[in-house]
Amino acid sequence: MTPQLSRRGLLGFGGIAAGGLLLSGCDQLATNDKLGKIVRSAEGATLRWQRLVGRDGLAREFTAADMSPVFKVNGTHEPMEAEYQAHVAENFVNWKLAIAGLVNNPMSLSLADIRAMPARTQITRHDCVEGWSAIGQWTGPQLGLLLKAANMKTNARYVVFRCADNYGGELSKGGAQSTSIYYESVDLVDAFHPQTILAHSMNGAPLSVGHGAPVRMRIERQLGYKQAKYVMGIDVVASLDGYGSGKGGYWEDRGYEWYAGI
Repeated sequence: MTPQLSRRGLLGFGGIAAGGLLLSGCDQLATNDKLGKIVRSAEGATLRWQRLVGRDGLAREFTAADMSPVFKVNGTHEPMEAEYQAHVAENFVNWKLAIAGLVNNPMSLSLADIRAMPARTQITRHDCVEGWSAIGQWTGPQLGLLLKAANMKTNARYVVFRCADNYGGELSKGGAQSTSIYYESVDLVDAFHPQTILAHSMNGAPLSVGHGAPVRMRIERQLGYKQAKYVMGIDVVASLDGYGSGKGGYWEDRGYEWYAGI
């Protein structure tokens, strides 16, 4: 594979389908070594390319006329853990988002606090590694706004998103190869990208449970598994050690690449 082959090219399944490796689900990458090598070989190229074009290079944005009539619910449809179910029953009125770690001003924000912040609305395409895409509208504050308010320390390098959904080591989701609570992470370049938002609304309405209520990440220059749903906490850290297997995310612990640039 040459460096010119983009991640969108992979999503087009030109090389993958030709090899009989068409994805039937995210777990296929964890169990198919050949496919893993193909996808991982593009990681360095896309990371270098996006850093070359600059931190503010934008993912394409669309119009309302382009929005998909159906936006598939993927991954966890509803976390069944008692804490999350209690928040659902209360319509998230007592839910709090903790921003902690290497910050001088730790924060605990209610959903009302987050909804009251200056927000960005963007209509973007969600590209899943399984091969499907959908266009939706997302609204929420830029992650950079929250990180600035938390006043990060000088040794901060990464931002980790701790989520509510527990995959429980299901074989269909990679098996018990690491901590089963979903998590994801980005570096500070993507954390402060203008299209990286903590979305509280989708298509003009509060997020549904299936789409990640109360808040989810939108990291528009990366693939769908980076768009963590059910975010319960944000940790600012110097290293990814100590989270799962230390590779930066639930699926990364199972063979996916950490940088999933499009």
